[in-house]
Amino acid sequence: MKRSSFLIAVFLLCSSTGLAAERNVIFIITDDESPTLGCYGDRIAVTPAIDAIAADGTRFNNAFATTASCSASRSVVMSGLHNHRNGQYGHQHAYHKFSSWHNVVSLALPRVMANAGYRTGQCGKYHVAPEEVFRFENYIKGNGRNAVEMANNCKDFIADSATDKPFFLYFATSDPHRGGGKDKTSPRELKPDLFGNKPKDGLFPGVDEVFYKPEDVVIPHFLPDTPETREELAQYYQSCSRIDQGVARLVEILKAADLYEKTLIVFTADHGMAFAGGKTTVYEGGLKVPFVVRNPYEEKRGVISNAMISHIDITPSLLDFAGGLDAKTNAPKNWVDPDKFWKERAYADRDNRGPKDLRSYQGKSWISILGDPHATHWDTIFASHTFHEIQMYYPMRVVRDSKYKLIWNIAHQLPYPFASDLWAASSWQAQFKTSLDAPYGTKTVGEYINRPKFELYDIEKDPHESKNLATDRAYNDTLVKYQQKLKALQKEMQDPWIMKWDYE
Repeated sequence: MKRSSFLIAVFLLCSSTGLAAERNVIFIITDDESPTLGCYGDRIAVTPAIDAIAADGTRFNNAFATTASCSASRSVVMSGLHNHRNGQYGHQHAYHKFSSWHNVVSLALPRVMANAGYRTGQCGKYHVAPEEVFRFENYIKGNGRNAVEMANNCKDFIADSATDKPFFLYFATSDPHRGGGKDKTSPRELKPDLFGNKPKDGLFPGVDEVFYKPEDVVIPHFLPDTPETREELAQYYQSCSRIDQGVARLVEILKAADLYEKTLIVFTADHGMAFAGGKTTVYEGGLKVPFVVRNPYEEKRGVISNAMISHIDITPSLLDFAGGLDAKTNAPKNWVDPDKFWKERAYADRDNRGPKDLRSYQGKSWISILGDPHATHWDTIFASHTFHEIQMYYPMRVVRDSKYKLIWNIAHQLPYPFASDLWAASSWQAQFKTSLDAPYGTKTVGEYINRPKFELYDIEKDPHESKNLATDRAYNDTLVKYQQKLKALQKEMQDPWIMKWDYE
């Protein structure tokens, strides 16, 4: 009898240990990074860890943020709802004070993953509110500028064998966001931003820094090829390579714990690089993001997908992988009624409950298409930017398919507002101080600041958005068609700014 009990105990222990490690998730999101990775064809980027994940997973060539603003974008990532729908129109921190509706709690990523049986952990940048809505069970400290340190600090959480639950880790770097001051060693009058790098080629602990020469960097189509731009891009690339080393360390930790073949890894960015023409805009430089997924349970690897996916798809996709998504309702299987949830929490502000019908996701899962290079996902992408910083009101709405892209600059009468760090950027100031006619990417400085009501681009033939067709009579029917398409999507996505078609 004792021997039988012992064998049963051993069997249960082994079964529990096996189950604990299955179908884990690491979601990696960087801060202000474009697809400047080797796996995307960037000839100078030193990103071997991410490239290896792409080679053994799926690389999406057409992945889009819904808004190129940090908090607003992260609220979309963690809710599966456009930011105008979840309530977080702009920055969360300090005086900006934007936050999502309390009702989003029933759809919020960390909440639904926990309800699906996962232990949840967050390390690095958070930048959404309220915390009660986007609550993780474990908050792991780590320098957001040192992804290697972050990864090391997550080791115990990842390899925890004291529980039979799989883990979900939300790993958010502060790199390659601008910050850390200026590079005072530059001989130029306008000094480049350090992008989080240490001055005078300083090193972060555990990081083998990769230094880039300004003359070697790749100039994106939306930036001018100037000495100032090159100096800033060299700093940006260095910051990106530091992220890659953190990813490499995460992989090492997974393999050492025998979890690499049992863990979904997703790598993306909140939006494009922090340069005028990228971040805060709805141009391709702002919305197009890197997106690499390695699903260890998918037989087909090394897939390159041209399917259009959106940040609104992330939460339902991760929940789908976790087995917690109801495919019929496109909602969590263990859906929590927000009214009942908040009834027990009298301290919650009743005025911030938001819409009553937040029952399902606006995004949809891409898990099923990971092994199919010919699969499609969305025929049309919708984007909706409203704020970045509180003083930067400039609502824009976008509809884009594989042929055309329409931008509606709702506040086109206003000069385009700049994020404080982008305005101070040497890459921008060098051209701005020259003249309004100075070139800036495919536009002039003046064209960048003063925008028309509508911008229509043949995105198939003109992927760099160099020629606005909105005023070309030959494209009048196309313009009207896409205006109607945009309005229909605003209605479907329940965008309050739809009323601007009727006044102002």
